[in-house]
Amino acid sequence: MAPSDKNEIYLSSSPHFGSKFSTRKIMMIVVAVLLVVAGWGVYLFGLPALVILIASVVSCVVFEALFRLATRQDVRIGDFSAVITGLLLGMVVSPATPIWMVVLGSFFAIVVGKEFFGGLGANVFNPALIGRAFLVVSFTKPMTTWLSPQTALVPDVITTATPLTLIKPVEGFVHSAEEVADLTGFFSPSEVYTNLFFGHRGGCIGESAIFLIVAAFIFLVVIKIIDWRAPLAMLVTAVGVTALAGIDPLLTLLSGGLMFGAVFMTTDYATSPVTPLGRLFFGAGCGLITALIRVFGGFPEGVMFSILIMNAVVPFLNRMIPRKYGKPSRRKSKEAIA
Repeated sequence: MAPSDKNEIYLSSSPHFGSKFSTRKIMMIVVAVLLVVAGWGVYLFGLPALVILIASVVSCVVFEALFRLATRQDVRIGDFSAVITGLLLGMVVSPATPIWMVVLGSFFAIVVGKEFFGGLGANVFNPALIGRAFLVVSFTKPMTTWLSPQTALVPDVITTATPLTLIKPVEGFVHSAEEVADLTGFFSPSEVYTNLFFGHRGGCIGESAIFLIVAAFIFLVVIKIIDWRAPLAMLVTAVGVTALAGIDPLLTLLSGGLMFGAVFMTTDYATSPVTPLGRLFFGAGCGLITALIRVFGGFPEGVMFSILIMNAVVPFLNRMIPRKYGKPSRRKSKEAIA
């Protein structure tokens, strides 16, 4: 076949973006950042957390490879997408989660949440959250059993409630920061804030390292791996709505998986809007639904459900607020005229 007869048109699914980083390099950077945050979770909860993270990552990589082999597709372990899904899934479950449940969640995340939609870039919903949602709905009690930090290696470990159960309005009554301090054995609200900031509370493996999540957000925004709009819109909206219900803004930010979800889940390329304005609406929607579930819902946390619901809205946002390719900005047009 002559060179001119060859098909040189390449078609690929989203995400489409211009960057100085390749897809593989972006994935490697995100993996490195996630490992730092996950490391703090292992420090807090010990060996069970490490085993869960390893099982989740290995399971996701194996299930993706097996599925793609079975469907006669190229095995793309080298793009690190399955590793990221495994890390994210492992970081959004309790350190008390049985390993077989983690493996089952990994299968659901990779096969159902990602590969059934066409693989990397074609999935509509965040795969890690799909896996977690399946586990929460199917095994609610184990998925909502929490361990106290630094006690995960003790055989008869004491379970503990997350701060979300203390700040959730019950019959119109909301605990103040002072009351939360009394209930949790701290001397002052500032001590409560400090311990929450450094993760000394019950919760998922990855959500506790608030100080590292904030540092990761700043780093990823500065090097332009993620966009700041969706995370910031989610945080501001969630804090604003819960504040109307009388919940302490700092307790809202530092409790549950709000910070983790905002930074690492709303910024997924494939499941978030492509336009800046669309990302603001997307983040605000996530924050609103999270706040409503925290205040009125049966679950203490709403981050997972809010992001999955807004994932379904993303195609609508992309159609309503389209990106116009090839149209110069006003600033560039004025410079050209001058």
